Amino acid sequence: MKKHVMAALAGTVAGVVATTQIAGPLVAQEAAPDSSLYEQLDLFGDIFERVRAQYVEEVPTEELVTAAINGMLTSLDPHSSYLSAKDFEDMQVQTRGEFGGLGIEVTQEEGFIKVISPMDGTPAAKAGIQAGDFITHVDGDSVLGLPLDDAVDKMRGPVGSEILITVVREGVTEPFDVSIIRDTIKLIAVKGRVVGKTMVLRITTFNDQTTSGMNEALKKGIEELGGIDNLDGVVIDLRNNPGGLLNEAISVSDAFLDKGEIVSTRGRVAGSGERYNATAGDLAAGKPIVLLINGGSASASEIVAGALQDHRRAIVVGTKSFGKGSVQTLIPLRGDGAMRLTTARYYTPSGRSIQALGISPDIVVQQPAPPPVDAAAAAEEKSAASRQRSEADLRGAITNDSMTDEEKRLYEEELARAEESAKLRDEDYQLAYAVDIIKGLTAIAPEAP
Repeated sequence: MKKHVMAALAGTVAGVVATTQIAGPLVAQEAAPDSSLYEQLDLFGDIFERVRAQYVEEVPTEELVTAAINGMLTSLDPHSSYLSAKDFEDMQVQTRGEFGGLGIEVTQEEGFIKVISPMDGTPAAKAGIQAGDFITHVDGDSVLGLPLDDAVDKMRGPVGSEILITVVREGVTEPFDVSIIRDTIKLIAVKGRVVGKTMVLRITTFNDQTTSGMNEALKKGIEELGGIDNLDGVVIDLRNNPGGLLNEAISVSDAFLDKGEIVSTRGRVAGSGERYNATAGDLAAGKPIVLLINGGSASASEIVAGALQDHRRAIVVGTKSFGKGSVQTLIPLRGDGAMRLTTARYYTPSGRSIQALGISPDIVVQQPAPPPVDAAAAAEEKSAASRQRSEADLRGAITNDSMTDEEKRLYEEELARAEESAKLRDEDYQLAYAVDIIKGLTAIAPEAP
């Protein structure tokens, strides 16, 4: 039976990414005769018939069966559920990187819908939705107690239509409403940029474009720097990355590891797990790596972070990750639907499960809240007289005669790169911190023989 292996996301995306293993169709399950089991099934049959015949309103049989299946699965854990034929088809489309919706990864906690992370550039992110937000109402209707998939269905709708969600946020006294216009979500899995001599790889999701996108971005950045010898190191940004395909998480990890285990899974039956190992070859040629995570980094993101951290291949910086350490198997059913069932936990190379614990960073760095608009404007309006001055600004200052024109040019280029990195602190403090670590490691690295 061929399996397409995927790492289960922390929850469900409102317009929706779901990730699991895909197994063969479920036809029958062999089991030893169990009189108690048969008695329970008879009880279920009695209740089913009584509801179908005597409930105050007629309910289609298909709806009752679907509700019974979904109720059984959702009672197990937040990630097991039933997918209708349409939901199953949507999920398969979404793993290819384009779908309609809001662009938020959600799970269920204490009966409410909790945001794992908004996706970069999506309507939810532009509207200011944050990781950790709770969604209590959709268009004025409470989602308290609704099954996760039903709540997600309420957030779906035609592209261009408006949705009003009520949000409860830690540190904000009152719930507040957020209006969002639904749109087609086109995920660009990887964005690359060069900061100074550091390559920054922003990985937003793990779909079937991630590894190829990362390789292309890294190659382009190295070419921009004039070769890998000019590369100080790599920052891998996995903040607010809710996860995705397990095979992509493995290949991303493998890209920076020469050997050793990447991740293993262990199921209910002893010996039923799988182990995934790295192959030779490091795209960064041993250069330092800093990996950024936060509370919105889940599942496949945590696999990469755990693998590179355990092998001491990367310094992990940021805040504790989400803690999604279970694997779901997606089993196609009759009628083109599917069952998503939690079947295993995954473990980092050192043998630790991060289920409900998360990956702890090597260096904890909080992201400061943006300054008030007025404060930012005041800082921008500083007069020239208050800005830093140097010897070179003084009238009649003598020139520096110890440097050639070429040396001066190189010095000025290095100064410009340093100033670019400094500006980054106002834009993204955590990322600037990661780049500074790369620069520091490079500065003290021994010279090559």
